[in-house]
Amino acid sequence: MRTTLKLLLLLLAAPLAQADYRDHPKTAELRRLLVSDYRFSAAELVGVDAALATAQQVPQLIQSERQNKETTTPLWDDYLALHVFPRQIDDGLKLLRDYAIYFERAEAEYGVPPVVVAAIMGVETKYGSYTGKHRVLDALVTQGYEHPSRQRFFFSELAAYFAFCRDFGYDPVAVRGSYAGAVGYAQFMPSNYLRLARDYDDNGRVDLWTMPDAIGSIAHYFSAYTPGDRPTAHWRRGEPLLAPVSSVQLGQGAPERNPRRPNATIAQWQQHGVISAAELSADLPAGLIELPRPQGPEYWLALPNFYSVMSYNPRVFYAMAVTELAAGLQQAQAQQ
Repeated sequence: MRTTLKLLLLLLAAPLAQADYRDHPKTAELRRLLVSDYRFSAAELVGVDAALATAQQVPQLIQSERQNKETTTPLWDDYLALHVFPRQIDDGLKLLRDYAIYFERAEAEYGVPPVVVAAIMGVETKYGSYTGKHRVLDALVTQGYEHPSRQRFFFSELAAYFAFCRDFGYDPVAVRGSYAGAVGYAQFMPSNYLRLARDYDDNGRVDLWTMPDAIGSIAHYFSAYTPGDRPTAHWRRGEPLLAPVSSVQLGQGAPERNPRRPNATIAQWQQHGVISAAELSADLPAGLIELPRPQGPEYWLALPNFYSVMSYNPRVFYAMAVTELAAGLQQAQAQQ
């Protein structure tokens, strides 16, 4: 028993696996991608190789990505409690007050309500108080080279990461972020940082570790981000995210619940036994959300703006948490 314990302690104390990725078969493809898509010079590729020589393989990051709380928490109430609670509301209200000028500007330019932008940051980073402890280089190299099912996505983000570091002046071995390689208060992936981040305090630098730039960039993301499979996923000004349901009598042939995009119109859902408690246009696209709760399932009709939030993180619990936090902030503002 004592020998087993000693072995376990040694394993826990062991350093991360150093894996010099300069000679990995996929690195030649990475270099080609950096040259073709980001116009890297020979000198810049030398810098990439120097960073890859320090990269560490961290297999537990793949496990974290595959076993995230959005998909492994069985009950909606348990996940909601992680993100919506009194201090989270109080901190969100303070953020909305302190940066009101930027929230108002973002809403005027992009149509995204301040409480939604604040709720994204509340769920992602507790309003910037925690932006991730992992080296982004390790996260993206590990998953871009080793992930069993999403290797292509993370590999492209690794290339974007090197371009991000070059373009914004960051040391690729120093930046820290999430287990998936997302960075800053807004938790943008590198490709989104390159395309969608904005200098919102007009100081000449795009920095998502500053609140004004994070606010403007999140709002811009919702107005401009277009997933390949959903060309109209951007935010729709003035529309709600959800509609309450007064009755659900699903029969055979009904569309699937909890889809990643709207899969019927309000009129079609009504034909399948889902009656909205709100007055909605018959041709409005929607999906049916089913939340597992201790007393039985709870249903909502998810509208296009809900799926815009899901473009940020394509999981129902995540988008529901953002929606609930935004509603909580809005209610608290009204009470004040």
